Amino acid sequence: MGRIVIVSNRLPITVQKRKGKLIFSQSAGGLATGLGVFCKSPNCVWIGWPGLVSDIKNDKIEIEKNLLSKNMYPIFLTKGDVKKYYEGFCNGTIWPLFHYFMQYTVYDNTLWEAYKHVNKIFYEKILEVVKPGDIIWIHDFHLLMLPGILREKLPDATIGFFLHIPFPSFEIFRTLPWRKEIISGILGSDLIGFHTYDYAQHFLNAVNRLLGIEHVFNQLNVDDRIIKVDSFPMGIDYNKYSRAVEDTAIQKKIKGYRKKIGERKIILSVNRLDYSKGILQCLEAFDIFLELNPEYKEEVTLVLTVVPSRSKVKHYRELKEKIDEFVGQINGKYGTIDWTPILYFYRSLPFSELSAFYCIADVALVTPFRDGMNLIAKEYIASKRDKIGVLILSETAGAFLELGDALIINPNNIDEITDALKVAVNMPKEEQIKRNTFMQNRLMRNDVKRWRQDFLESLHKTKKLQIELLAKRINDSAIKELVKKYISSKNRLIFLDYDGTLVPFADLPGEAKPDMELLRLIKELADQPGTKVVIISGRDKDTLQKWFGKIDIGLVAEHGAILRDENNEWEMIEPLSQEWKKEILPIMEFYEDRTPGSFIEEKEFSLVWHYRKTDTKFGEIRARELVETINYLIANMNLQLLEGSKVIEVKNSEISKGRVALHWIEKSEADFILAIGDDLTDEDIFNVLPDWAYSIKVGQGSSVAKFRIKSPNEVRQLLKVIREGDKK
Repeated sequence: MGRIVIVSNRLPITVQKRKGKLIFSQSAGGLATGLGVFCKSPNCVWIGWPGLVSDIKNDKIEIEKNLLSKNMYPIFLTKGDVKKYYEGFCNGTIWPLFHYFMQYTVYDNTLWEAYKHVNKIFYEKILEVVKPGDIIWIHDFHLLMLPGILREKLPDATIGFFLHIPFPSFEIFRTLPWRKEIISGILGSDLIGFHTYDYAQHFLNAVNRLLGIEHVFNQLNVDDRIIKVDSFPMGIDYNKYSRAVEDTAIQKKIKGYRKKIGERKIILSVNRLDYSKGILQCLEAFDIFLELNPEYKEEVTLVLTVVPSRSKVKHYRELKEKIDEFVGQINGKYGTIDWTPILYFYRSLPFSELSAFYCIADVALVTPFRDGMNLIAKEYIASKRDKIGVLILSETAGAFLELGDALIINPNNIDEITDALKVAVNMPKEEQIKRNTFMQNRLMRNDVKRWRQDFLESLHKTKKLQIELLAKRINDSAIKELVKKYISSKNRLIFLDYDGTLVPFADLPGEAKPDMELLRLIKELADQPGTKVVIISGRDKDTLQKWFGKIDIGLVAEHGAILRDENNEWEMIEPLSQEWKKEILPIMEFYEDRTPGSFIEEKEFSLVWHYRKTDTKFGEIRARELVETINYLIANMNLQLLEGSKVIEVKNSEISKGRVALHWIEKSEADFILAIGDDLTDEDIFNVLPDWAYSIKVGQGSSVAKFRIKSPNEVRQLLKVIREGDKK
């Protein structure tokens, strides 16, 4: 097994230069913490920026020597790169847009070019480091283009991508001028991971709306390659925080804080400086809480920790000034000689200090407007060994889905936050223990190790599925063997589906009529001695007669209900009733009226509801409703419901493509049989074929066919090869 090559904007080690000396320290952040221990394995290497610009050329050798000893490969960026790529596009475009702060989003093509340039720098470093069999695991919004760039150079590489921030709804994402390029870049991955189901669905919706690629059970088919999209909620090192209280250094910190704060209730708020974290709203709620509940004055203390971030960005500097001013106002308004309402720390707290605050805090206030996950909430709950403490959590943080036993608030509702504070400081211990027990059990099961393991196992399964599908892909060798057997045979039988097999799907059924090239190809095959071509389609007989009536081939309409054989006359397999239409048609008409863009096609022995022209998500919802309604209605009727590509069809259950295929197989004495189809109805044909026959599935999806082929265009190419082979 190859190595794990982790690629992220920052390394878990940060390099700074102070007084002429290089200082190496642990990087902050959930990714560095979550994968830091994992990276110490000799089977893992990490590629990223160490935080120091490359203008100081003399330091490169020392930095590389130090980091390489830790299995880390540094990326060196110039000041210009950092300004345009990191501060510009990453933090000025992607970050605010993906967090729904469109008013702060900058659309600048110069920054976009810098972003692509730095992604290319990472790509070049990966090519230097990666070895055959390695797994490349790319992280976060700084490197959205990287998977696609890598895929072009390393088509067989195993590439995973994980986004640690929210992926926005399509209406937000579509405002990005480079949206298609970014989506295409991410799709270079084999597995794409998000913290929540909602983010994954937003991404899949964007892929469908922008590129027209549909998904089936969160799987995409891009360039004949399966891509899996899924949610993997990131956990924490649970034991690290749960056992922190046992550490003597942390116990000493706890005693020191208690001595300073006394026995007052402690409300803890820990945030990185960012407008998405709701810090000002947290302060406003605390201000109102003290004003409305004067009995809590001198009884509670808010410990506010703000970690410096992006200090060169205007919006962050302005936010810092507002926080400083607001804290001063509240402390001046309510403070006394013996009591400071807010203890304010504008710095990053080391683990010992942070854990000490987690242990003694009666309430944790986590109020982001939008957050990919928020590990602070999880760390706080894990630190509560006695299970005493109350978490107030924003419903727009990714962690909300796992920590539903917290007090859930809307961060835009100040009154709701204020009320939650009062509930929290008065919550009975029995209820606190009950709530925290549920959350701790969940966090213990889904820790960071489980997150890593689940992602990598899913990546392995996705790659295995790709290989299995590739193994069934019809190749040059198989085609040569097929043509050889075709030429040497005397009685040939070729079954062909139509829509999705000989022609691509169209918005309207009538638009998918055969072109002259296809008609000529079918005729030339049918004219070859000993060859019988049969088109078995879901189309009605009038359409098939109009398109192929002048060619001497077998025709089957409505999936096997009626056929045209040697005498060129249409006949039914057996008498079929149409009385059932009176019950089903009104239901379909009801859904047609409720679903703009949908329409009904009435055939002689079936009814079809088309929704290809509807809004994708809306059409899928209506389709599910229609399927459930019809399935309930036909439970005791001799009918079958078929789900195809953007169609729902109801027909008599006696109708089967397999049954009608046997009509020709049993009387033909064929020594060569080829069947090609793309949907579930064609599986009936594949199932009745002799073991020696050739069966080919068009596109993706499970199938009993022996081979796969990518598209109708490749089907035509194969038929041309067969035609030419017989001429030689």
